[in-house]
Amino acid sequence: MNLRSRSLIVLTLAATSLAACGSPGPAEEPPLSEEAVAAVTENAGAPAKALAREVDDLFTMEGLGETRALIVMKDGKIAAERYGEDYDADTRFVSWSMAKTVTAMMIGQLVGDGLLRLDAPAPVPRWQRSGDPRADITLRHLLQMRSGLEHTEAGDPPYESGEVRMLFLDGRDDMADYATAQPPEAEPGAKFEYSSNTTVILADIAARTLTESSDPEARRRAVSDYLHARLFDQLGMDSMTLEFDRSGTLIGGSLMHATARDWAKLGELMRLKGSHRGEQLLPRSWVAEMVKPSPKSPHYGLQTWLNRPNGEPEHPLFPDRAPHSAFSMIGHMGQYVFVSPEQGLTVVRLGHSNAEERKAMLQQLADVVELYPAEGR
Repeated sequence: MNLRSRSLIVLTLAATSLAACGSPGPAEEPPLSEEAVAAVTENAGAPAKALAREVDDLFTMEGLGETRALIVMKDGKIAAERYGEDYDADTRFVSWSMAKTVTAMMIGQLVGDGLLRLDAPAPVPRWQRSGDPRADITLRHLLQMRSGLEHTEAGDPPYESGEVRMLFLDGRDDMADYATAQPPEAEPGAKFEYSSNTTVILADIAARTLTESSDPEARRRAVSDYLHARLFDQLGMDSMTLEFDRSGTLIGGSLMHATARDWAKLGELMRLKGSHRGEQLLPRSWVAEMVKPSPKSPHYGLQTWLNRPNGEPEHPLFPDRAPHSAFSMIGHMGQYVFVSPEQGLTVVRLGHSNAEERKAMLQQLADVVELYPAEGR
């Protein structure tokens, strides 16, 4: 190699080195706020800074709506907890449709007590008249949203929907009477149709199972006492507040109120297959039924959403980013109690996000979930 060639190589290497020194490199992430760092506990079970940043993004990123509360629990311990402005650990948050899963828990306890049967015709008196096709609707059909009744969850305009009419218009005083009066539009079990009216029918069945009285106060007391004695008090859920209609029927599809920590306790109960401190509050077999896919909807069990592919472009959860064994209680405007037994996780997100915001928010929630590897439980 002559001197000229050697000089060219040296100059090239020097230029490359200088260019590398002058390159901006990867952008540094902004420092975490004190609030973001404080949200993560010593029991994070994941890289603390990464968890703090993902949680912070749920509260601060544009386009996600408003996150009002977030709790991440790993193996039964709080890994992260944070609240939005004007909300705290004592705030009772409305369930919206997360209440449906709680209603299913109550039905499961009544089945476990031998008072109801899952595959028997639903004990609705008006359906037992001779020739009524609704007599073939089973409790399982109702729990899996396969009743075949003419129930419309959403309408345009909204006041035309069966849910709005039941909750706020002609059905509001006796919601179960309104819901059970609807005619069939399909064979029982033939199709999936999500419906808050269906869950009110389940709540009414529970009330009539627990008391023979038609007195509204007696019905309210029977259901409230049963749920508190058998579920809420056992879990230490002191905040849970239930709403009933004028006839004494639990509005079991949409109106329960509890703190974020108490919602997390219900998620943990499900994660542990109905067991709490060595006591089986829900039959283990019932929890298995709750998270078993419906034959007409692979992403729905018994009043519970499943993280399983449904063959559709949109999904209420994120089956591509978390184990298919995961499941969730889901409520209107972005209420979630997401449970992933394989990851030892219960994640509660409560807030207010419209339909478009929920899509983005769910992906951010998945970012939190993905910090925890599946452990094959």
